Order: sequence, then C-alpha cells, then structure tokens
Amino acid sequence: MTSEHTGTPDDGAAPLPRILCDTAALAAAAGDGSAGALWRLAESGRQLDANVVRLPPGHRVDTHREPDLDVLLLVLAGDGTLTAPDGDHPLPTGTLTWLPHGSTRSLAAGSDGLTYLTVHRRRPGMTIRTREA
Repeated sequence: MTSEHTGTPDDGAAPLPRILCDTAALAAAAGDGSAGALWRLAESGRQLDANVVRLPPGHRVDTHREPDLDVLLLVLAGDGTLTAPDGDHPLPTGTLTWLPHGSTRSLAAGSDGLTYLTVHRRRPGMTIRTREA
C-alpha cells in the first residue's frame, strides 16, 4: 500500500493511500520517558492534521478551549483522565473521544503515562499582513 509516487494534483495522477507509521511501535518506544509530539502528519496537500503525543506519568495538558476545531483523540497506550465541565472521564487504552469545538477540557496522564493520537481539520497557515490590510 505504500508507494514512492504521491500522486500530487500537479502531476495529474490520483493520490494513493499511504501507510504513515506504526503507532504501536511509537507508543512502545515512548515508554522510555519521551514527552511531547512523537509523530506529526506532514504530507503535502493534506486536509487533516494529526499528532501522536506522549505525556509522561503525572504530566498534564492544562485546561484549554479550542474555539474552531473538533478533535478526535484516540488513546494508544497508557491511561489518563479527561476533565471537562461535567467532571472527570477515564481514558483507558483504546478510548476514542470526540472533543467538539468550543469545549473546555484538560488531560492528565495516569501512572503509566498517556500516549494518544489527535486528528482534526488542518489549520490554515499563518500569514503576515501589512497594517493597511
């Protein structure tokens, strides 16, 4: 299913499906104490952003709100807790969670850490405008 040919719109060929990474191997390797983004989707022409993120035991993502993007979060390894206005929600391995835009949430890693995949619509790139614009 992998191919050297990406089938970009510029060459007229249809894009091909591609295997991007082995998330089980990423999660297993992250058990060494790694933290932060372990993998990012970086393919040209994509409409999605995706990341595999590792939080070590006891670490957290502070309370925040994403006003514009819905996010899917899939726990790949470890466990943690999602805290929302309606309380705490356990996140064991395999849990798929929808984080709707506008929702307030925080994440905390459990005793084995938390490795998760996030997927959301791609954000437009930043642009620099003149003061007149």
